[in-house]
Amino acid sequence: MNRNVVITCAVTGSADTVNKHPDVPVTPEQIATASIEAAKAGAAIAHIHVRDPKTGEACRDPHLYAEVVQRIRDSGTDVVINLTTGMGGDIYLGPPDDPLRLGQATDMASAAERLEHIRDLLPEICTLDCGTMNFGEGNYVMTNTVDMLRVMAKGIRDLGVKPEVEVFDFGHLWFAKQLLEEGLLDPPPLYQFCLGIPYGAEANTQSMKGMVDNLPPGAIWSGFGIGAMQMPMVAQAMLLGGHVRVGLEDNLYLDRGVHATNATLVDRAVNIVENLGGTVQTPARARVTFGLDRVMV
Repeated sequence: MNRNVVITCAVTGSADTVNKHPDVPVTPEQIATASIEAAKAGAAIAHIHVRDPKTGEACRDPHLYAEVVQRIRDSGTDVVINLTTGMGGDIYLGPPDDPLRLGQATDMASAAERLEHIRDLLPEICTLDCGTMNFGEGNYVMTNTVDMLRVMAKGIRDLGVKPEVEVFDFGHLWFAKQLLEEGLLDPPPLYQFCLGIPYGAEANTQSMKGMVDNLPPGAIWSGFGIGAMQMPMVAQAMLLGGHVRVGLEDNLYLDRGVHATNATLVDRAVNIVENLGGTVQTPARARVTFGLDRVMV
C-alpha cells in the first residue's frame, strides 16, 4: 500500500465532452484556471491538453499550450506541468466497405510536430502513449507505431523531460519495458495505467494488479479508471502501491447527475487517500518521488 500519494489532475482531455458538461475548460485561460484550482485542492500535477477556443474541439496548437503554461507559471502556483504528446496520432478509417476513405478528423503528425510544444516549453513531464488501439466505438484508431514511439522517446529524453508512459493495455506495457531496455527511457520509469477505455484494459482490480505485477523493478506508477470507476480506482491504485489521477478528462460527474469540477474531483480523491490513512504529496515532494531533477524554467 502507498501511504504517500501523488495526485494528478487531467483537466480537460481531447474527447467530445464539451457538449456533455457545461464547464469543461476550453480556452487557455479556463484550462490554466482549472489547473490552478486543482493544485489548490491538492493535485501535485496538472495534465494538460488544449482545445480550439472557438469550437471546443481538441487541437495541438503550440501557441495555445504556451498561453496555458505561461498563465500557470505567472500565477506563482507550484504545480508540476504535464503536457500531452498524444495529439497527432489519430486515424479515422472509412466504413468497413471503404476503410481507406479516411475521415476528415484524421490527424497524423510527425514526431517533430508532436513534440514541438515540448521543445518550446520544457514541461517537467510529458506523456507518451505507448501503443495503438481501437479507442471507443466507430472507426477511430489511436495510432502510435513502434518506430514513431522510439523516435519520440529519444526526443523526450534528449530534452531532459520526464516521459509519463501511458499504458492502455498489456501490450503497451510490454513495449514500454522494451523502451527501458533499449535505454530510451531513463530510470526510474514513470507509467500511467489508463483503464476502462473501450477497448483497452478494463477498469478493475484484475487489470490493475496484472499491470503492477508486470512492472520492471524500481518503476513508479499511477493509475486511473474512467467514468464511474474513477474513484474506485483511486482507492485501488493506493492499495496496490501506486499514485492516482482524477479530472474532467476521465470523468464528468462527482455523483450521479451532479457535474464535477476538477477541483471537486481532486478534493474527493484527497478524502479517499486520507480516509485510507494516507497523505497527499506536495508538488515539491512529488518532484523527488518522480525523479524530476531538472529545474523548471
